[in-house]
Amino acid sequence: MTMKAMKEECISLLKTTGRQGIDNVINYLEKSGFFRAPASVNRHLSHDGGLLEHSLNVYNVAMRLREQMIAMLPEIEGRLPVESVVLAALLHDVCKANIYKKLTKYRKDANNRWEAYDGYDADYTRFPLGHGEKSVVMLLRLGLELTNDEVLAIRWHMGAWDLSFQSFESKSNISAASDVPLVAILQAADALSAHLLEIKN
Repeated sequence: MTMKAMKEECISLLKTTGRQGIDNVINYLEKSGFFRAPASVNRHLSHDGGLLEHSLNVYNVAMRLREQMIAMLPEIEGRLPVESVVLAALLHDVCKANIYKKLTKYRKDANNRWEAYDGYDADYTRFPLGHGEKSVVMLLRLGLELTNDEVLAIRWHMGAWDLSFQSFESKSNISAASDVPLVAILQAADALSAHLLEIKN
């Protein structure tokens, strides 16, 4: 799928939610470079458009997980609205929209000689807040109406990797949040996408 097609799909999915503030969010994604950013500096999908590709991967995995979990536990369907999966999956990494900068990096080639290549660096200094918290704060500032489950899912999408200071409070919070179906599904979808679908061969 081309980057243009992926962008159109992402915007279309976001608009289907009809959520208050979604137009402001889409405008921000456009202006901030979200659709062109990499997903990481040098790990998964470290290329132009990687962040958009990752977000769509997380959405697709999350929707499949949602279907399977509802098939096994029909009573949780009400806790997993489609629009919640759309918003949490596509916007969980909105905090990465404007932190990457292109630069020239160097590495050894097959002959052990230095070669230049295009790469990225990340600058977190403009708004140094935790990964999950930052995405939530940004979305709320843009006027996006989020449910409590959506806030928790975006906040804790990295699971234990985002335990800022390993405090008892943080551990208690993530333990309680992980019982929310949307949180569990987003954590799984993010991890499966980054570590299985998007690994370098």
